[in-house]
Amino acid sequence: MPLLILFVRTIDGLHGLLGRLLALGLLAAALVCFANVVLRYGFGIAHVWMQDLYVWLNAAGFTLGAAFALQADAHVRVDVFYRPASARRKAWIEILGSFVFLLPMLAVIAAWAWPAVRLSWLFNEGSQNIGGLPGLYLLKTCVLGFCLGLALQGLAQAAKAALLLAGRPEYAPHLTGSDRG
Repeated sequence: MPLLILFVRTIDGLHGLLGRLLALGLLAAALVCFANVVLRYGFGIAHVWMQDLYVWLNAAGFTLGAAFALQADAHVRVDVFYRPASARRKAWIEILGSFVFLLPMLAVIAAWAWPAVRLSWLFNEGSQNIGGLPGLYLLKTCVLGFCLGLALQGLAQAAKAALLLAGRPEYAPHLTGSDRG
C-alpha cells in the first residue's frame, strides 16, 4: 500500500506542477494572439510564425493539460448515475472506467498517432505555412504526451479509488466529496 500511495502522490504532484506550467503557456498563447491582432490590424504587420506560435501553444496546453484536468476532477462525466452514488460505488465506477474505457481508448489513440509522430520526427517536419515555425514534430509529439499523461493520471485515479475501497478515503476526496467547498 505505501507504494500505491507514493505512486498517487508522485503522479498528482507531477500533473499539478505541469498544469500550473501549462496555464502559463496558455496565458502566453493569449498574449501572443493579442499581440498578433494588434500588430496586424493596428500596424499592418503580420508574422506567420506568431500565428503558428499561439495555435501551437494552445494545442500543447490542451493536449498536455488533459491529465491535470482529470486530476482536478474537471472532466465532463455523465452524472445521472455517478452523482447520487455512494463513495464506494463511485470508486468502482472510477476503476472500471479507467480500465475498461480510458486506458483502451488511449492505447488506440497512441497506436494511431505513433506512425504520424514518427514520420514527423524523421522528416524534421515544420509548419506547412511559409514563414511558419519549425518543429511541428514537437507539437505532434504532444498527442503521445496526452496519452501517456492521461494514462498515468487514470491509473492514479484508479489507485485512489482502490485506496478508498481499502479504507484510506483521505487519498480519494474527489469520490467522497470532502474536497468540495
